Formats: sequence, structure tokens, C-alpha cells
Amino acid sequence: MLTKDLLRVSRRGGGYRPQFTDADDERLAARVLGVYQGHVGESRADLDTALTDLEGEASDFKLVRGFASLLDREATFETRAAVDPERARATTFDLAADRVVVTETDREATLAAAAERLGTTAERVASSLYADRERRQVLVAFDPRWTPDELRRQYDLSLAQTALFDATEVRVRTADPKAFVSAVKRLRLMYEIRRTDDGREVVVTGPDALFHASRRYGTRFARLLRTLVKVEDWQLEATVDDRGTERTLSLDAADLSVPDTDPVAEPGFDSGVEADFATRFRSLDLDWTLVREPEPLESGAHVVIPDFAFDYDHAPFRVFFEIMGFWTPEYVEKKLSRLADLEDVELLVAVDESLGVADDLALLDHRAIPYRGTVRVKDVRDALRDYETDLVAESAAALPDELRPESDVTTIAALAAAHGVSEDAVEDKRFPEHERVGRTLVRPAVLDDLAARLEAGMALAEAESVLDEVGIDDASATLSRLGYRVEWAGLSGGTLREK
Repeated sequence: MLTKDLLRVSRRGGGYRPQFTDADDERLAARVLGVYQGHVGESRADLDTALTDLEGEASDFKLVRGFASLLDREATFETRAAVDPERARATTFDLAADRVVVTETDREATLAAAAERLGTTAERVASSLYADRERRQVLVAFDPRWTPDELRRQYDLSLAQTALFDATEVRVRTADPKAFVSAVKRLRLMYEIRRTDDGREVVVTGPDALFHASRRYGTRFARLLRTLVKVEDWQLEATVDDRGTERTLSLDAADLSVPDTDPVAEPGFDSGVEADFATRFRSLDLDWTLVREPEPLESGAHVVIPDFAFDYDHAPFRVFFEIMGFWTPEYVEKKLSRLADLEDVELLVAVDESLGVADDLALLDHRAIPYRGTVRVKDVRDALRDYETDLVAESAAALPDELRPESDVTTIAALAAAHGVSEDAVEDKRFPEHERVGRTLVRPAVLDDLAARLEAGMALAEAESVLDEVGIDDASATLSRLGYRVEWAGLSGGTLREK
């Protein structure tokens, strides 16, 4: 993005159109590149003088400055001085304070005294005094990423980003709306999705629509264009506040094409609140799978894409989850109206306490989970357990009261998985052909056989081997059922003893 003073737009016909470059401007881009390449080893002052001379030859001096602004980020400047400038100034000014310095002779005498104290020459002290000032710094390296044509197109993208900084609203249609909405959410921008006669459009709140323009929000907003440019087919229409006058800016895929421009990265999360919650939730062993950015939900003439969904592992049941951060009152009001139009959807909403809308959400029959700073996983887990209680009851009701597994030895977990239900759903069932030992189900004949093979004084490792042969992992519960305890001998192992 360029600075506002370098913005070039046409307001012809009441519109608002960035003045993009054309093929003829490639020659100027090449000359600006050449100026930088030709001034490696020279001061910034000399570089600026050469660029100023080039501005006089160009049709628009802002274009030269725009190219230079981009290339300046590829340049490395360093301070080159025989004496550390701060030390040179401190020594020289300290000496000057004790004498009157009004003539050139006085100045030379002071510099000579400073040189003697610093162990160098007066000429080196004089050249070092202000060597760290920006204009005196030296261009030591210049390694541009772009060819002249690529620089020109990079400039066009930056110019469009700058023009959009004053947007109050941007409406986008794209061939890949999911990727675009993902970028919007990762950049933490306020948005909504509207249905139109011929499809859908994503409407993003612009920086200028906030109570006071936030540069951080505006910068994230400008970055959004980088993702859009990567899509083959897109159209953008923005409402721009041009010094109090509302104007319309229109762009499409034919206007901007920047090679090797990375879109918004696909890192886990842009929001620390979302990332922190997802990490902690996934670390728990729950019967719910967390899904990021699930399918869109129809909401009247609009579409809502919640931040997450929770899928129950043992039944086709989904609970959507939205995190409402710090938004403007107008955006919160819009969001509440969208949520009010959702039908037949189970939705949990984590609400920043500063918004004060928990009661409003409750009236919409959506469960609100207040949070401050971070979303407590316990609160979400408790809310999911309310659903889980009903789901477990339904699963248990669908099973017979008695279960007769075919295997001689099985577990509660394996039996639940075989029936496609949670372990809680089979906990209270009867197993007439098996005995429950801990969380293992064992036929009585197997227990009788084990009782005959095990004896007091047997090494624990040997006993575990016998249990393993019949498929029993829970040695502790099984040995206890057969009347044995383990006597430990330090770290060397254990021995079976009768209880």
C-alpha cells in the first residue's frame, strides 16, 4: 500500500477510479529501477536528487515517487562513519560548551580537540558528526523482486489498496467465495454475505465506516485485495468517502494482475481468541470433532458462515459455534438480525462481555457463552454436554436392554463403536453372557480358565502374558476379580499374591 499523498485517482463523471499504469509506463519503471541500481554505494541524498531529476521528466511526479516507495523497501541503507556518530557529537558538543565557537577557525579548533580525545583526525570527526542522518546514509544493497513490468503491476495493486483505505463498504463477487471469505475472517474484518438475483456477494465493512478510522483495520482491509487478485474471475464495487463526498469505485479481474503475490496466508488463525480456543478444545478427549468454517447457513436474504461447528462422533448431529468479538454496535445489530433468521439450527455463541448482548441472544433461542479475553473450554464443553445427554438417551433407547457380544472378550469402547454409539449409551445395558470386569466384558468360562492358569507367586509379567493371550488389556481389574494383588519389589517387577 502507498501513502495517501501518492494516491492518483480520476473523479471524472463523478466516479472514483485509480489511475493505473499502462504498458507505456514500463519504461519509466525501468528507469526508476536503474536509478536505484546505479546508486549502490552512494548516499540517500544523491539517490533522492537523481529521483527528483527523473520526476521532472515524467508525466506525473507521483508515479515516480510511487515506484520509488515500493523499491525503497527492497533497498538496504547503512551508516558509514569512521567514528560512531553519537560519540562524535557528544565529544564535540561537550568541548564546544566550554569555548566560544563563532568562526570557522573556532570550529576547526574544536574538531581538532575532539579528534585528539577520540584518537583520530579532525576530518574523520567532521564527516562522522551527522553520518547517521537519513540523507547521509549509504545504499549498500539493492535486490529488487520485480522486473519493470512486475513493478508496474505491483504499483497498480498498491494504488488500489490505498484507494480502498477510504472505503465505507466493499461488495465482492468472486469465482472462489470460500477462499475470499476465509481471508476476510482471518483478517478479522466485519462482513456479511447477501444473496442476489444471480448469486451471492460478500459485503465487507470498510475502514472509513468505523467510529474512527483504525490504521490497523485499514491495513488488514487493504491486504484483502491481495487474495482477490489471485482469483481468475472477480468483480469489486466499493463505496468511498472522498473528503465527504460518496463515490463508487469499481474494479474487476482485468484491472489487476500481479505475479507472485502471495494471498493471505492459510495459517491456523488470525484471531488469537479462535486459535487459543481451537488448540485447547482439540487437546481434550471429547465425543465432538471441531470443524473450522463449516458450510454457509441461509439467513433470509443473507448467508451466515459460523466460525466453527461441533460434529457429534456417534450420530449425524452438528452444533454451530460463533465467536462475537469486539465489533461496532451497527455490526452487532446486523449480526443479531442474521442469527434471528436462522431456522432449525443449533448454535452456540461466545460473546465478548463488552458487547452486552447475551440476553438478546437468549431471546433468539441461541445459547450465549460470555467471555472476557479467552473463551473458556469448560463453558463450551458444558453446553455441548446438554446436547450430549439427549443424544446418549436417544442412542440408548434405540438399543435393546440386553447386549450379547459374539466375542469371548471385548470392551465397552469396542461394543459402543460396533453399535455406532457413545460408551455412555451402553454403560447401563445388561450383558447376560458376559461378566463386566472394569471396562472389559469377559465370558465366565474365560475367567474360569484364567483362574486355573494363574497362581500366587507367579511373576506379574508372566501373568500379563497369559491375560494378553485371551485379549485382556486391563490386568489390574482382572487380577483383582480373580483374587490376586500385586506385591512390588522395587523397580524389578511384581509378584502375584492372594488378597
